[in-house]
Amino acid sequence: MSNVIYIGYNFKVEPLQPATEILIAELGYAGFESFVENEKGVTAYIQKNEWTETILNDIHILSSDEFKITYDFNEIEQTNWNEEWEKNFNPIVVDDLVTVRAPFHDKPSTKYDLIIEPKMSFGTGHHETTHMMIQHILKNDFKSKSVLDMGCGTGVLAILAEKVGATQLDAIDIDNWCYLNSLENVERNNCSNISVYEGDVKLLDEKKYDSIIANINRNILLADISQYSKCLNENGTLFLSGFYKEDIPLIETECSKNKLKLDEIIQKGQWVSLKFIN
Repeated sequence: MSNVIYIGYNFKVEPLQPATEILIAELGYAGFESFVENEKGVTAYIQKNEWTETILNDIHILSSDEFKITYDFNEIEQTNWNEEWEKNFNPIVVDDLVTVRAPFHDKPSTKYDLIIEPKMSFGTGHHETTHMMIQHILKNDFKSKSVLDMGCGTGVLAILAEKVGATQLDAIDIDNWCYLNSLENVERNNCSNISVYEGDVKLLDEKKYDSIIANINRNILLADISQYSKCLNENGTLFLSGFYKEDIPLIETECSKNKLKLDEIIQKGQWVSLKFIN
C-alpha cells in the first residue's frame, strides 16, 4: 500500500449545515472514501486511481444557489495522512460511556476506551452515523452474541461490540485500506474474537449472526438487505445507518419485504440510524 496516492479536496462551505452533510453524502456516492470536517467545511479524499477530472460533475450541491462552496485539490502521499488526521482528530465521548481516541491521546475515565488510528478509513465516531451506531450498541444486549460489522471502515463498531460482550464477530470491508486498518485497530485494542475480511456481501453465504451492523450508503444497503435478512438468526437485530431521514420509507419498505420490523430510530442532524428485528 506504500505506493497509494490520494487526491485531497478542500471544500469551503457557507453556511456549513446542512450543506456539509449533503456534500459528504454526494461525494461518498461518487467514490470518495474519507472525510475530515473542520470549521470551514470538509476535506475529502479519493484514491488517485479512482479519480477523474469529471469526478465532481454529479455533485449537485456544488451548483446550488442556497450555498457557497469553493474548493481546491492536490495529491497527497498516503504516508502524509497521519499528519492530516492528527491535526483534526480530537477524542469524542458518546453518552459518557465510550471514548474514541487516537493512540497519542490521554487515557480517558469512561467505561469503554477505543483506540482508533483511522488513517484513510471511515469511522471514528465523529460522523453522525458512526456516533449513532455506537449508541445502538450501548443500548442493546450484545453479550455472548455473534455479530457482523459490514462495511467496517476502521473496525470501531466491531471493537465496541466485543468490548460490550460479543464473542464471535466478523468485520468486512470491500476496501483494502479499510481491511488493513481494521486489522491494525483490532490488534491495538487487544480484541481476540474479531475476524476481519476483505470483500462484500458475497462473503455472507451460509453465515449466521445474532446481530448485523451496517453503516454504508443507502444504495448498497437497499441492494444487500435481503442478504442480511437471510443471515440473521431468529430474534436477530439489524442496525442500519449511512442515510438521511427522508430515506427511511425506502429502507423500511425493503426491510419489510424481508420480514424485518422497524423497532427504533435514532436521529442526529439529518442523518438517521435504524434498528430492525426479525
